[in-house]
Amino acid sequence: MQILKPATAGTLESSDLMVTLEPGTDGIELSLTSSVMNQYGRQIKKTVLETLDRLEVRDAKVTVVDKGALDCTIKARVECAVLRSCDQSQANIPWGGVIR
Repeated sequence: MQILKPATAGTLESSDLMVTLEPGTDGIELSLTSSVMNQYGRQIKKTVLETLDRLEVRDAKVTVVDKGALDCTIKARVECAVLRSCDQSQANIPWGGVIR
């Protein structure tokens, strides 16, 4: 999927995260801030990058501000931000089938 416009998903509440996507030109540029960076930073980064790969996003600027979200929340927020940034209409969104 191609990122067409900036989009965000999530909140800055405890146990959540905010994902912001912008169009990019040179692969995935990931900026990660987390309240649990020392313990789970590598896992959060891996989950974000795997989700983007499954959605076939190749070029994007990604900013993640994590407040202790679980992997399932990370996947959901990234997927939502990608679909919003691709300008998908509700009829074309493959709910429940994209992320495995």
